[in-house]
Amino acid sequence: MSDTAACPACIGIPEGALKKAASRGAEQIMLSLPAIHCVACITGVERALEKLDGVASARVNLSMKRVTIGLDQPLAPEALIDALELAGFEARSLDQSLLSAEKDPVGSALMTRIAVSGFAMMNVMLMSVAIWSGAVGATQHMFHLLSAAISIPAVAYAGQPFFQHAWSALRVRRLNMDVPISLALILTTGMSLFETLYGGEHAYFEAAVSLVFFLLIGRYLDHRSRKAAASAAAQLAALEVPRVMRLRDGAREMVDFADLAVGDLVLVLPGGRIPVDGEVTDGASQIDRSMLTGESRLHHAATGGQVTAGEVNMTGPLTIRAATVGMDTTLRKLVTMVDAAEAVRNKYTAIADRAAALYAPMVHLLALATFTGWVLWSGDVRLSVNIAVAVLIITCPCALGLAVPAVSTIAAGRLFRAGLLVKDGTALERLAEVDTVVFDKTGTLTMPVAARDTLTADEQAIALAMTQNASHPVSQAIAAALDGVTPATVTDQKEHSGQGLSAVWNGQIIRLGSGAWLGAGVGTYLQIGQLTPRKIKLLAGLRDGAQDLVIAWQKAGLTVHLVSGDDRAETERVADLLGITRWQAETQPENKITYINALSAQGAKVLMVGDGLNDTGALTAAYASLSPATAADASRAASDIVLLNDSLVPLIELPLVARAAKKRIVENFGISAAYNIIAIPIAVAGFATPLLAAIAMSTSSITVLVNALRMKGRV
Repeated sequence: MSDTAACPACIGIPEGALKKAASRGAEQIMLSLPAIHCVACITGVERALEKLDGVASARVNLSMKRVTIGLDQPLAPEALIDALELAGFEARSLDQSLLSAEKDPVGSALMTRIAVSGFAMMNVMLMSVAIWSGAVGATQHMFHLLSAAISIPAVAYAGQPFFQHAWSALRVRRLNMDVPISLALILTTGMSLFETLYGGEHAYFEAAVSLVFFLLIGRYLDHRSRKAAASAAAQLAALEVPRVMRLRDGAREMVDFADLAVGDLVLVLPGGRIPVDGEVTDGASQIDRSMLTGESRLHHAATGGQVTAGEVNMTGPLTIRAATVGMDTTLRKLVTMVDAAEAVRNKYTAIADRAAALYAPMVHLLALATFTGWVLWSGDVRLSVNIAVAVLIITCPCALGLAVPAVSTIAAGRLFRAGLLVKDGTALERLAEVDTVVFDKTGTLTMPVAARDTLTADEQAIALAMTQNASHPVSQAIAAALDGVTPATVTDQKEHSGQGLSAVWNGQIIRLGSGAWLGAGVGTYLQIGQLTPRKIKLLAGLRDGAQDLVIAWQKAGLTVHLVSGDDRAETERVADLLGITRWQAETQPENKITYINALSAQGAKVLMVGDGLNDTGALTAAYASLSPATAADASRAASDIVLLNDSLVPLIELPLVARAAKKRIVENFGISAAYNIIAIPIAVAGFATPLLAAIAMSTSSITVLVNALRMKGRV
């Protein structure tokens, strides 16, 4: 059977060419068509859509499996999806904000300039062959004029990226890497034009266009490498949805995301990305959180469940009441944190910046000294200018400027895709030096599981009311165990660091927390008024990936400690399960800080991993810090890195990536230094033409980027 007959929706539909839309319509909607694969599908989809009132045009892109629909009057996307499904075609709403990532206007502009300069270079070289073959007199002068007519406009157009950046720097009395490049292009072209106008024998227009051609190739490869190392902030920002479907008074309307308010109802169709944090008020679906957490498994969402901006609705329509909008969504906060982290300057960035700042004026002074020396030695101004131009180009510190940011961006992006959010730009630098890890137990290495059989009905309702909005793992375990219970009405609820929760119920003070706080012994208790505290049975289970993580970090040379506020027997049990020999139980929050300070005093570089409000001080005291996304707000704020995944497995490669990043940065500094040690004497001695200098400079920059891109593979 042929492929064109495999699609049931295509049977009976005659093949035809793609229709040209008479009108694109005032508004456009784009749908995904995952099942189409043949020409007949194109015709069938377009016919089904163009029968609908309000559709001005429909054009299918078979290779991208999409249809763009032009509307001349408002029409809901689900009406279009229904019409296609009736015609036998599966269709889904497509988030157009994600399509911007596929476009690359900067890369396209660079490719156009490369094409122009390459075409000019080939034509000018053909005329140069005639001159080199012996053309003299009027013939030689004519070829020089023709070369000038081709080269000058080509250099002026193709060299704009260098000229514009150089002028922007000079306007504020600053030097950047494009200033010597622009000066070299202007000198080479100007010298050749002077020779042509005054009948000189030598002109170097082919060198000028070849120079800009190879420089642009280097710039384009640099751009593509940077794009391949797209920052985590850009990836997160691409998840934001610019247009959303709002439900108001039973009617649906498409509005800008900026027009949403807290409390608005938003409809998200299958295949659409969730635009806000909020509660599902209607519908049930599977949710894909992989872009935010790195988890591949789908999560079920139903009425009463919570969803987060950036997640993808996979199977069914969901109505969501917005709890946060705009800059307050979890997604926007993540974008802001990552963006800030990537802008932070670590010590390696500072070294590179200082070196580049000193380097730029030295390049011009060296070129001037080279020109002066060659004029005095040879008396040939043309030759001296050529050598000075080569020095200007070959000494451009592009590789040095790329040495640190390329590695840092790729490393942070790799960790983000694994489910780790690097909040502090200096965190990777410090993690590379860490030799000791201190783990909190509850909520970090273990996840509590609560039992409800020890509580009365009233006690269950009170316990649920106190824990349903709390972030501590014990509170979340209790709330999960009490699923289905109607919570009581409590007021004046407070959280007490390292102790528990308190509130008021029916005029009585109620407390839920550690037995030490309530004077009831070891464990977690609920006390109503002056009644005897009632123990809540809790079982500790190892968090997914805990054993693998401890083993891997120990193999990586890290000394692992366990410090817990839990009783000795439970702490020892968990330590034995994980193979941790250094542990301390019944530790108060202030004693955790003392424990870390003592290790630091012995010369240890400590990574603290904790989640509770009581861990905030220890996280701050440590050399580096990490918290899971389930941690208290204060703990996440104090941490350098946040684990977005429920599993601890992504943490295994954290120290390896940090060490590899440091190694790559040092290697890049070495590459930059070696290049200059070799290249500068060659250029000053007159053995490098401007063209060879351009190739050498581009090669050094590309080498640094390729070395940084190794971070994407094994470390």
